[in-house]
Amino acid sequence: MRAPWLLGVLGLAASASAASAAGPDLAYGAYQRGLYQTAFRQATLRLEKDKADAAAMTLLGELYNQGLGVTLDPKKAAEWYRLAAARGDANALASLGMMALDGRGMDKNPAQARAWFEEAAAKRQPVACYNLALLLISSTAESDGRRAVELLRIAANAEIPDAQHALGVLYLKGRGVDRDASEAAHWFERAAKNGSSVGEVEYAILLFNGEGVATSESQAARYFRRAAAKGNAIAQNRLARLLAAGRGVPQDKIDAAAWHILAATQGLSDSWLDNALKELTPDERKRAERLVAERLGVK
Repeated sequence: MRAPWLLGVLGLAASASAASAAGPDLAYGAYQRGLYQTAFRQATLRLEKDKADAAAMTLLGELYNQGLGVTLDPKKAAEWYRLAAARGDANALASLGMMALDGRGMDKNPAQARAWFEEAAAKRQPVACYNLALLLISSTAESDGRRAVELLRIAANAEIPDAQHALGVLYLKGRGVDRDASEAAHWFERAAKNGSSVGEVEYAILLFNGEGVATSESQAARYFRRAAAKGNAIAQNRLARLLAAGRGVPQDKIDAAAWHILAATQGLSDSWLDNALKELTPDERKRAERLVAERLGVK
């Protein structure tokens, strides 16, 4: 469930907004446009003028962390993040937490990772809230479950799709919060709108079953198709079943076979589909295989 790439994107956005009150943020603006060497120069210039500019330090850390405009160097990234974190930058703290958790640029240290996440989450840094919640979810303590929900809510309201999906799961299971299928559907839908394939699958399942939301097999099929196109095996399997049965979509056993093959290549077998599609002719199977090749981009 962890999504390391969120650290840089969201963290730097927050840094930029914090700096905007003082005028245009040329360094972050360049970063946003993909002008990474310019971003590096502008951040360096900012530090020459103000050696305590934590946002500029965080930006340099991010550039080294991702190897954007400079040579990839996790250790140097960690050095810049540490300097920014010492000045209270929540985004740097969140990045350090992930690096300590993964052992990147420093020795792996889960306890230190949690400490950095805690410090950043106290500042309501969304990505740190999300990652700290993931650590708490594994706990059996009821208080940890409740706190995980509140942390996920902060991250979810910051439009982090993985946090929205995770919050939906907790509402659906009644972990750390009273079970509420309607609330689960709300968060799954928001995750889906933010491009989360697992959010699309979960929302589609609720739509199909009419749980927490009005039943709509056609809407469910649309969400399954969106997730299937992104390579989600569960979505591919469910879409294949709908196509084979003609539920929510016109029956199309050739298309069903194609999605079934794609799901099976990812290890998701289905004896019901095997039986439902067993009477396809050799020509129809070839047409399904051509669809598979097309979806995989194979010439």
